[in-house]
Amino acid sequence: MPGVFRLVYLLYLRTMKRIAIFASGKGSNVENLIRYFKNHPLIGIALVVSNNAQAGAVQIATKNHVDVLLLAPHQVNDGVFISQSLKAKKINYVVLAGYLKMIPADLIKAFPDKIINIHPALLPKFGGKGMYGSNIHKAVIQSGETESGITVHFVNEEYDQGRIIAQKAVKLDAADSFTEVENKVRLLEMEWFPTIVEQVISATETE
Repeated sequence: MPGVFRLVYLLYLRTMKRIAIFASGKGSNVENLIRYFKNHPLIGIALVVSNNAQAGAVQIATKNHVDVLLLAPHQVNDGVFISQSLKAKKINYVVLAGYLKMIPADLIKAFPDKIINIHPALLPKFGGKGMYGSNIHKAVIQSGETESGITVHFVNEEYDQGRIIAQKAVKLDAADSFTEVENKVRLLEMEWFPTIVEQVISATETE
């Protein structure tokens, strides 16, 4: 019987899809993803990667017993090193959740159509270099937009220009403050990001 259990366990490891989350900041999406996939039968959060040792995302990973890879400044742009590190951890997918560094071309080549990003605005507007965090919501307010939302997309070698997977929108009021816009978008992130990631992985694995 021990041999049977070992076989089942090995088959489980082979079918389990392992996600590495890249994050630089507080980690609200990291925590949400870890919680969502905690008891998932086929998808798990196996690693959190960060360029910031003080990031809340790192503390959340540690608290939840998820391995952490901290990138030194000279490693952030080393796609070969990062991809090798991920493959050593048997990572199948990369999810960006507030990661503020450009993804190296070698990493994109190593994980084609398997790097997923969430952007807190409706692309193609309010995308590109420098469009992150509070910059995005301020730009949305200043433009007088009547809606904002989230865009989940694959990552390519240009900021925020990868193929769009899904978008979710929320109405804005003219009197909305920065905090109100931020909170509306954050609620969309919490509701939709994990399920969209799950759908992408499930669809890819059944093709």
